Amino acid sequence: MVQPIATRSELVTAPQGRVASAILWGAAGIGGLTLLAAAALWFHYGTAVFFEMITAGISACF
Repeated sequence: MVQPIATRSELVTAPQGRVASAILWGAAGIGGLTLLAAAALWFHYGTAVFFEMITAGISACF
């Protein structure tokens, strides 16, 4: 009869908690950079540009 070379526990290379934590930290970093970029554009161009974009988007939907 054929015996398995490795057991199931030996096949796992990284703990699931560590992978999930890395994904969570990566998503949080990308989200933080996105918010930082939006704030930088807000201060550079002012509020008028953003409000014009919002009103243009709403008028395009309706």
